Amino acid sequence: MKIILFSCPQVPRTAGELRRLFDALGAFGFDYAVNEEFVPTMRELAGIDPGPERIYGGCVGEQPEGTVMVCYGGDGTLLEGVHRLCGAPMPVLGINAGHLGFLTGAPSDGLDRLFGQIAGGRLSVEPRAMLSVGGDFARQPDSLLALNEFTVQRHGAGMIAVETYVDGQMVATYHGDGLIVSTPTGSTAYSLSAGGPVIAPACRCLVLSPLAPHNLTMRPVVIPDGSVISLRVRVRHSEAFVTLDNRTYPIPPEASFTVRRAEERIFLAVPHNISFYDTLRNKMMWGVDIRS
Repeated sequence: MKIILFSCPQVPRTAGELRRLFDALGAFGFDYAVNEEFVPTMRELAGIDPGPERIYGGCVGEQPEGTVMVCYGGDGTLLEGVHRLCGAPMPVLGINAGHLGFLTGAPSDGLDRLFGQIAGGRLSVEPRAMLSVGGDFARQPDSLLALNEFTVQRHGAGMIAVETYVDGQMVATYHGDGLIVSTPTGSTAYSLSAGGPVIAPACRCLVLSPLAPHNLTMRPVVIPDGSVISLRVRVRHSEAFVTLDNRTYPIPPEASFTVRRAEERIFLAVPHNISFYDTLRNKMMWGVDIRS
């Protein structure tokens, strides 16, 4: 079997952690490849040189059947790792070395147990819906897919207006800081901070969450995931940009976008017996008596 490792240079780690990671890979006989940004850290901290044949760049490329991507970091690291798949249907496992970590559910300790589950085929895999976006980007994105969300946001002090249609029917013009279009996976990310609902990953829906709307009656709206969302952005005294997950792109004035559920899906691997609801309780401390 083969492991595609992905990590970002800013993720904190020690030489001991890296050695344990690669010792675990070797103990189970995994072949591996690493992203080019990760290689200098491997060399400097742990003295490990993977060799040019084990380094990949913008896309992971074609890989053997049964290959698993392992992202070491936080949720942002996993989102960037997903972009490197370029739509390939490969299971993605996140090892949490960040903070909250809804997507990176596996703890960074117990690597032997984790890689043992991979080698034994005991990882649960959950298909997750993605967004496909088209429209007026000032700079063409490397990928038009998003796992968590697509956002339109102001850049500057002035409000922007986002005229929003679902299947050709007008929903509203959102005056304020912008709008988030979120998948169920992204409901625990930016949309949650904007007051959106928590949605179980298996639900077939999308969420429209306004950002600091000028009209206080505006609230998040849940729509079927088969809907086609059309957005027209109007900017008067400010500038605007859009994001596809953690990637930011400028847009011209009077830009338009179309957002729909993508044909591609991400297959999120989770360790045995860790559910979405376990993650909610543990990460958000639901039910914890703060008086204790």
